[in-house]
Amino acid sequence: MAETHVLFVEDDDVIREATQLALERDGFAVTAVPDGLAGLEAFRADRPDIALLDVMLPGMDGVSLCRRIRDESTVPVIMLSARADSIDVVLGLEAGADDYVTKPFDGAVLMARIRAVLRRFGHASGAAAGEAGQEEGPGGGVLVFGDLEIDTDGMEVRRGGAPVALTPTEMRLLLEFSSAPGTVLSRDKLLERVWDYGWGGDTRVVDVHVQRLRTKIGQDRIETVRGFGYKLRG
Repeated sequence: MAETHVLFVEDDDVIREATQLALERDGFAVTAVPDGLAGLEAFRADRPDIALLDVMLPGMDGVSLCRRIRDESTVPVIMLSARADSIDVVLGLEAGADDYVTKPFDGAVLMARIRAVLRRFGHASGAAAGEAGQEEGPGGGVLVFGDLEIDTDGMEVRRGGAPVALTPTEMRLLLEFSSAPGTVLSRDKLLERVWDYGWGGDTRVVDVHVQRLRTKIGQDRIETVRGFGYKLRG
């Protein structure tokens, strides 16, 4: 079985070398580079399975690099930031990152986040399909919500007949909503089911991904229930 290939972009020599060694000891193949431009070049040359990007990078910052990667690929991206600053976190997530880890980080925590993201991307179809609005087609179940169609077998989404491009994280989030239309799902529950967090995480991850999903499937399709969470309009 091929090794999982990690692209690690970090300008601090000590952090880059220590983290690379830890990742390699854990069985990953690692390409480690010190700046954003080298990171983009390495991404295009190697097509890694996952990218770890520091926010503050010379040449091209991590947020800009994440946007460039997301323009070309749905590969999972985890942002690394020395600050738990709201602007850093939100900008990274809005750029298309799937998760973030603040520095200094514990090696075990980073490995757990990486494996959780990889599990999520490897099992994007793992969420259960709902019953409401389901039609059986030749390829399996198709969930229909107004002009929105979700093919739970083919992992395809259409809005008004036009295909909608979702990242695996966005797809899993939509599958969770569509499995229980009209039911309010709390942020903590979504963190557990979509991000595979067995413990409380930063709910901003959920909020930003919901907003990204809304821009693709319709702003009024997912309703905010203040103080409780979100629900998909049936």
